[in-house]
Amino acid sequence: MATGVGEELELLTRGALAARSGCNMETIRYYERIGILPPPPRSAGGHRLYGQDLIKRLTFVRRSRELGFTIEEIRQLLRLVDGSNYTCAQVKTLTRSHAREVQQKIADLEKLKSVLDALARQCTGDEVPECPIIDALFEPRSRLRSAISTRPARKPTRTRSSESGGARRIQKRG
Repeated sequence: MATGVGEELELLTRGALAARSGCNMETIRYYERIGILPPPPRSAGGHRLYGQDLIKRLTFVRRSRELGFTIEEIRQLLRLVDGSNYTCAQVKTLTRSHAREVQQKIADLEKLKSVLDALARQCTGDEVPECPIIDALFEPRSRLRSAISTRPARKPTRTRSSESGGARRIQKRG
């Protein structure tokens, strides 16, 4: 099939497009459904046929996702590219904005790690049913933060009970 400029255009099935682009067929369907990929023409038999240019577009989308761009950010980039009316400054602005979002996620993850580390420090790791981590997870968020910062590690005491035939009884310290 000619493209109008004398080149031969090979049309691909969805399976062939998936194989050549390294993109899963279900992902291709999803990108069609949300408008990242244009609706493909169909053969006389009703099969979707994709042009070679979609390999490049799928590579662009896949690489953008690998860099953490959201679907909406990818849409913005594609609108710029599709209109062939973009400047490097516009792309840089979008990229800088995304980098700020990534930096905020890193800061949030560092806070999350700090909270998890604080929870883990409170746990003695003994084989007792009481666990300060589980206790903290049942607490509302506002109490969780204050409990983490003020709660000392609990150390169980073990005592022998003559009534239970020498079985161990675990008691929590305050």
